Parts: sequence; C-alpha cells; structure tokens
Amino acid sequence: MATKKYTVTLPEELAEEIRGEVGPGAFSAYVTHAIERQREQDRLGELVAWMQEKHGPLTEEEQAAASAELREIERWFEERAPGAHGGATAA
Repeated sequence: MATKKYTVTLPEELAEEIRGEVGPGAFSAYVTHAIERQREQDRLGELVAWMQEKHGPLTEEEQAAASAELREIERWFEERAPGAHGGATAA
C-alpha cells in the first residue's frame, strides 16, 4: 500500500506514552491501526443505523439475546487467554 506523510496534532502526553510503549519505529503503524479500527467502528455504526431505519429498533428480547451471546463470546476468549485457569498452556 502506498503511503504519504501527513501532519497531525496529538496531545503530547498521549503521543509520548504511545511512543514509549511501541517505540519510535512503530508509532506510525500504531496510529494507522487505530485509524483503521475507528473507520471499522464508523462503518458498523452506519450499518446499524441503516438496519434500524429499514427494520426498526431492536426489541428488548433481541437486545437481551445479543447481550447473552456477547457474554458467551467474551467468556470463550477469557478461557483461552494466556494464563487463564483451565486454558491451554504451552508445553
């Protein structure tokens, strides 16, 4: 992918905290990844708005089912996280 240099203004404390964590060579990659994630979130928000416009808002039952499914997914990932009790460990 072609790249181009841009000038952006960031809070100094935030930028230095990130640079300290990722190192100066990875700062641009970190910012790029953060912008990509934000664009994904923006697009998901647009999709949700379109779906609600087309089909109406979620019912309480649908919201409860979605929340239960999200909790199950989070539990699944927590169980498999490094250092989790009962999770897979490296031999």
